[in-house]
Amino acid sequence: MARHIKKGDTVQVISGDHKGNTGEVMRILVDKDRVLIKGVNLVFKHVRPSRKNPQGGRIRVEKPIHISNVLPVSKSTKGQHVHFETDGKGLKRRIAKDGTDLGIVGKKK
Repeated sequence: MARHIKKGDTVQVISGDHKGNTGEVMRILVDKDRVLIKGVNLVFKHVRPSRKNPQGGRIRVEKPIHISNVLPVSKSTKGQHVHFETDGKGLKRRIAKDGTDLGIVGKKK
């Protein structure tokens, strides 16, 4: 199934506690339909002292957000819904609502 979000896209959160925040997609968890966004949905993780981290304590980490709660940001600097079109070469492209081309879906052959 084609996804409207790709790794490296700038996205805006459209619902939940972090509504309105924007960030870059770091990772997509395909099996759970979730995305990790840099700087969004930060939570504290309590870490025990270890050789790697002798001090221990609390660190802030990003937690995933469901993919339906984010929209890609286009040139108009706001979240845009996306539809898919096939160009003359048979490549599937992501097109934002304002007409901005967001790139090819899948890998180039």
